[in-house]
Amino acid sequence: MDSPHGAAVKAENFGLKGPRGWAFRGIGVDAAPGSLIAVEGPSGSGRTCLLLALTGRMKATEGHAETGGHRLPKRMTAVRRIAALGPVNGVNELDQALTVAEQLREGALLQRRYEGSVRALLRPREERSAATAARIDAALAAAGLDLATLPKGARTSVRDLERLESVRLSVAIALLGAPRLLALDDLDLKLSDAEREQAWALLRGIAAAGTTVLAVCSEAPADATVLRTGPADASSTGDDAGTDNDTEDTKGADDALAEAGRA
Repeated sequence: MDSPHGAAVKAENFGLKGPRGWAFRGIGVDAAPGSLIAVEGPSGSGRTCLLLALTGRMKATEGHAETGGHRLPKRMTAVRRIAALGPVNGVNELDQALTVAEQLREGALLQRRYEGSVRALLRPREERSAATAARIDAALAAAGLDLATLPKGARTSVRDLERLESVRLSVAIALLGAPRLLALDDLDLKLSDAEREQAWALLRGIAAAGTTVLAVCSEAPADATVLRTGPADASSTGDDAGTDNDTEDTKGADDALAEAGRA
């Protein structure tokens, strides 16, 4: 039997401290490949920092974690190779000046340039173009984004997309490289209740197909493996994590994000 494509995610007493306090602390999880994992908490509670740490984009300062068998923070580069990151403000965002087609082509080009084999890069241009088009079509199908339904089709500007359409486009771009872990920030931001259900249904389908999904949200669905951030949850670890107040946690998370944006 083939091994699962998704990456197992494990953590024990995982934490990150910035210059002005803890971004997150005391995180523990043991999620199998193909799991749907939700990082739940209020804005400013370190949710995004935890997502970045588990995907190898931010270095934790306490405890340890493993993503796809790669121990963190020691093997951050290896984790980055298997974890695709959706838009994160100041770190990795959709380009509002591009059309949907241009954004997809740029995503495919970057994936091919940094992750493709030398042999693939040396194939004839027609073969590369056909392979790229097939990958884009497959990713769009998996993300549930039908370009024909957009106001100007593939020529629709990214800035003119509805919020759920932006989520689907982000997912499609992330899936171009066939990642073992798909990570999304602020999944339920500015979504109606009906749209939120559609977004989670999309991620359930991706997880069911074998890719582990990690999504930041304000309210997790009942069927997800939930990681909670914030001082109230940190205090339950039984150590001095609860001594940091809301302001310190928020500043710690902001500092860590600012550092990630400069990296």
